[in-house]
Amino acid sequence: QSDDSDKSSKESDSETEVEQVSGYHKLLATLKTSPESESEEEEDESESEEAEESEAEMGSEGSQETGEAEEGIEDKNDVPEEEEATDTAEQMLSQEQADGTDTSCDPCHGVIEEFTDVKHESEFSLETNFMEEESGDCNADRRDSNPFKQHMDKELEEKEIEKMSTLPKTSSQSQWPRLGQVVFSSTLEKQKTFKADKEFDVKQLHLHKPLESTWPKVNKQFLSAADKPTDSSFTPLQRELFCIMNSYRDLFYPERSALTNGEEIRHAYCLHALNHVLKANAQVLSNNARRRDRKPGTDTDDHRDQGLTRPKVLMIVPFRECALRIVHLFISLLEVNDKKKIDVSNKKRFKGEYGSDPEEKPPNLKRPEDYEAVFAGNIDDHFRIGIAILQKSMRLYAPFYSSDIIIASPLGIRTVIGAEGEKKRDFDFLSSIEILIIDQADIYLMQNWEHVLHLMKHINLLPLDSHGVDFSRVRMLNLNNWSKYYRQTLLFSALQDPQINSVFNKHCFNYMGQVAIRNVPLTGSISHIVVQLPHVFRRLEADSVTSMIDGRFQFFIDKVLPEYRDAIMSHTLIYVPSYFDYVRLRNYFKKEDLNFTHICEYTKKAAVCRARRFFLKGEKQFLLFTERFHFYKRYTIKGIRNLIFYELPTYSHFYSEICNMLKATDSGVDATWTCTVLYSKYDAQKLAAVVGIDRTAQMLQSKKNVHLFVTGEN
Repeated sequence: QSDDSDKSSKESDSETEVEQVSGYHKLLATLKTSPESESEEEEDESESEEAEESEAEMGSEGSQETGEAEEGIEDKNDVPEEEEATDTAEQMLSQEQADGTDTSCDPCHGVIEEFTDVKHESEFSLETNFMEEESGDCNADRRDSNPFKQHMDKELEEKEIEKMSTLPKTSSQSQWPRLGQVVFSSTLEKQKTFKADKEFDVKQLHLHKPLESTWPKVNKQFLSAADKPTDSSFTPLQRELFCIMNSYRDLFYPERSALTNGEEIRHAYCLHALNHVLKANAQVLSNNARRRDRKPGTDTDDHRDQGLTRPKVLMIVPFRECALRIVHLFISLLEVNDKKKIDVSNKKRFKGEYGSDPEEKPPNLKRPEDYEAVFAGNIDDHFRIGIAILQKSMRLYAPFYSSDIIIASPLGIRTVIGAEGEKKRDFDFLSSIEILIIDQADIYLMQNWEHVLHLMKHINLLPLDSHGVDFSRVRMLNLNNWSKYYRQTLLFSALQDPQINSVFNKHCFNYMGQVAIRNVPLTGSISHIVVQLPHVFRRLEADSVTSMIDGRFQFFIDKVLPEYRDAIMSHTLIYVPSYFDYVRLRNYFKKEDLNFTHICEYTKKAAVCRARRFFLKGEKQFLLFTERFHFYKRYTIKGIRNLIFYELPTYSHFYSEICNMLKATDSGVDATWTCTVLYSKYDAQKLAAVVGIDRTAQMLQSKKNVHLFVTGEN
């Protein structure tokens, strides 16, 4: 099918207008288009192909003649945005947030009539079922060393809660063999130094009965011969991560890679989540039997084993493919052998909605390996699904209030939570979440980070309705509204970013404390640049992060842009990570009547094609280019001679990737190539990822511009 955006009768890149028609989903849709509509992605820039694309686009839109006409249409709403540029970021984020809600009625996401399984309600009810003798160790939940019991049965005192709410955390560091520098922080009294177990047996982990036998089989694909002498079921990375997970501390691991350790990590957190749910449900079923057999008048206060609502684990993942892999993992972990298959309701429907057709992917598209790994399978980003697990059965599409685990994308969960003032909104099901897993957090920076913040504001709140709960079975921690102090948060990302750090530092309250991996890059992505290129890092000063936005813009138009206005500085690509900065720059360029073109994540394919052609031929001196467009498309832009990084890239490897695009330009002019980077003291993490920690320290101490020359051999 062709891209939805091609159906529009006019091209409005005025940003706020575009978002109202769900720009992210159009963008994702273009990744799954037919081979015919992807022809310009072959990177050969042939004139005939581009002409065909342009003609087809013009035919469908009717009113567009050139890139200039497109810009004229956009201009209508641009000036007001430019005038409010100082505070536009927050306004546009809230606009984007509202736009995400509107997409719940978008037919292309298949959520107009959301399916939930109501047929199997009684079979999966925790209240009416009892523990089967062979399904697990009925006494497992009573072992003193069981981490689950230790964590959930701990009774905090009022003064401890007050301490966690008011006092700062104390931190300590240690070096672990595989994870590297591990920072442990806690508000409560300083605990013993937390060390990694060099080796452990699966039986020491107190896994629920089926998992002890299934885990080694499910995980064997990651094990090498070198791992087997110490432990036959965990890789060194998994061993250390699971050690932290199983201690019920919060975890932030910013070195997840879709190419290398992504699946390894997914296996580890799925084991932990499933182990938690099986133990929690086994405890409830065992107590059901005890309550059934008790004598009348017996005190039942020791049977407090539930939250105010049933969902215990919330897993936030970016695409349907991720949810598919998680569910397959759960099934594999629950099936002891081929003879003991578990009953999975609605499995066929789930495969149809979350699977993908291999033939959908256009052939001959050359993309980096990391791109292929991230965008594998079904990449729809609007979904949510409830899963109930009871002994030997799994129920997919369970209603949320009958689910143990909820798997959702940020947008999928956001459309259920809704916004203040909306009639149809619900977040009670988040009230008793005990484990929150946010995987691939860096991708949400490229989607809509506001959805993640919205979720964090609505998790572990007291429900507005009782939802039929038996209050005699509810834990006191839930009744006291202390759930957030018991919730474990597991956060995985490919990078360290201030926004991700903020969620971990400000929204995680686990009384057990937090563990963050804080390794510093030694070399940086600049060492992967293969072209000879002088890099000038220009430092700008600012008093705060907020004043940095205006400071960067002013520095750019006063100090940097005048050097590039001369005609000999043509073929200048300006890389802009922030969408809001892009809008502001584009408006300024139009106001100053500069000879430029622009590409962002909302630009239509024919307009992208024209912009690339104009830039290659030198008909346009400047190309404004957004980071999110590069993230979703990864085109090679030809014709670059001068590079300006308005801000350092979110992903450090994008720096070397963009710089290496110069090799696609005629090598005869390489002597005139330039690369200018704007940075400030607030960009320390991004800077270290690009130039390495040693250079970063020197650059932050110096007030002068830094000149680096990369020979292509570094």
